[in-house]
Amino acid sequence: MDQTWESDEFGASHRGRVGVLLADGSVPGPVYFDAASGAGGQTVTHWSVYDGRWPNAPRAACLQAVCSCGWAGPEHRLDWEAIGKAELHQAGLDDADRCQDDFDRHITDIDRRAVSLPAELETLLDDMELAIEQLAKDAPVAAVRAARRLEILAGRTGYTAAHASLDQDPEQVAAALGLNTDQTRTLLARFGRWSPYSY
Repeated sequence: MDQTWESDEFGASHRGRVGVLLADGSVPGPVYFDAASGAGGQTVTHWSVYDGRWPNAPRAACLQAVCSCGWAGPEHRLDWEAIGKAELHQAGLDDADRCQDDFDRHITDIDRRAVSLPAELETLLDDMELAIEQLAKDAPVAAVRAARRLEILAGRTGYTAAHASLDQDPEQVAAALGLNTDQTRTLLARFGRWSPYSY
């Protein structure tokens, strides 16, 4: 299974993973593995299978972070002379970790470009989170009630905000939220309590 990364706020709009480039700069397709029983098989796209040692599995030249939004990070070239006969899933871990660091910087950039919240509101939200986490240690049921109150508050305030956003350009709203247009449509529909297909 391919390992992916997401942030809580931006979700599937920015789903990252380690991508693979071949020596000619192309992106390889999935690698198919037959089942031992002969009853079907599976396709794999995890970066570690592209070591040139499996049938239909070309050898990766570089690893790079890629995101569902289309962004791609810098290329991290694999040193096959140093890798030698070692397993790629071990020998390439440092480069894969660098890819995750690149993706984290991408998410930081998305967050920076999203619409800013007032500093006092940011502080209030952070303080509320810490307070409820602390409450959960001492009185978990009370913390559940507090979380429920926040859920109700989010629904109430989100309803008004979603309807107020209807007269704005959907692509500009999506960019301000750091989301793609589909996820923005779903979010506004949930807060505004309308069909996502009507926005």
